[in-house]
Amino acid sequence: MSDVTTVVLAGVGGQGTILAGDVLAKVAMSEGYDVRLSEVHGMAQRGGSVVTFVRFGQDVLSPVVDPGGADHLIAFEMIEAARQLPLLAPGGRLVVNQRIVPPLPVLIGAAEVPEGLEAVLADQGAIFVDADALACEAGSSKSANIVLLGAASAGLPMAVETWEQVIAGRVPSATVDANLRAFALGRDACLKGACR
Repeated sequence: MSDVTTVVLAGVGGQGTILAGDVLAKVAMSEGYDVRLSEVHGMAQRGGSVVTFVRFGQDVLSPVVDPGGADHLIAFEMIEAARQLPLLAPGGRLVVNQRIVPPLPVLIGAAEVPEGLEAVLADQGAIFVDADALACEAGSSKSANIVLLGAASAGLPMAVETWEQVIAGRVPSATVDANLRAFALGRDACLKGACR
């Protein structure tokens, strides 16, 4: 059994996927783990796919994630959740924002949003979070990424205090309070069973 935990964060450009991956990596490092981080964000600024891989443990040799090798998949929207699903290990934890961001082919009418996405993800044991609504409740519509980290943190071994310290040091100073509230709301939603 490997002592390495692999987390995949998947979204589209502008959703804060890279920031979330950076926060997760810093939290793991702060707790003494060896960490590897890698990103794929080719057309991120134009709403393209953004995938961040964070691996942490006692001795992490590579940032590479093979199909079926991710312990956690944190998806910032449902199409990217489905796209990255092959990376998730059987029995892995899937946290999904209940949102669809239509890709360019859908926007120009060349394709349609796949039907039944939520059902497919539910069949894989998805934990659904309305991260956008919780972010607004926290006071910042841009903090859905931190809401998702809060939800995911309920299944990760790092201390809440470490998460809070890293978030406070990583986000813009004017948004610290809103982001800490966003993290708490996401975490509480999952711990109290509000995630479905």
